[in-house]
Amino acid sequence: MSEKTELEKKFEELMNELEVIVKDLENGNTDLESSIEKYTEAMKIVKVCSEKLENLKKNNCKPETKVIQCADCGE
Repeated sequence: MSEKTELEKKFEELMNELEVIVKDLENGNTDLESSIEKYTEAMKIVKVCSEKLENLKKNNCKPETKVIQCADCGE
């Protein structure tokens, strides 16, 4: 089974990935090149999360009350 792309992942999954990356970077045990790669990946995740939240706003869906998925936008 292939891995999901960032756009296919749920918001919660993306936030969990972002949290792991932030902890790794805060730990300070990675070299500069790895830190830059992790930072770049984190910025991609932040962009996707922002887009997902924007889509919810456009469709008048509230993330804190969304149980399964927004009926209007599918997020």
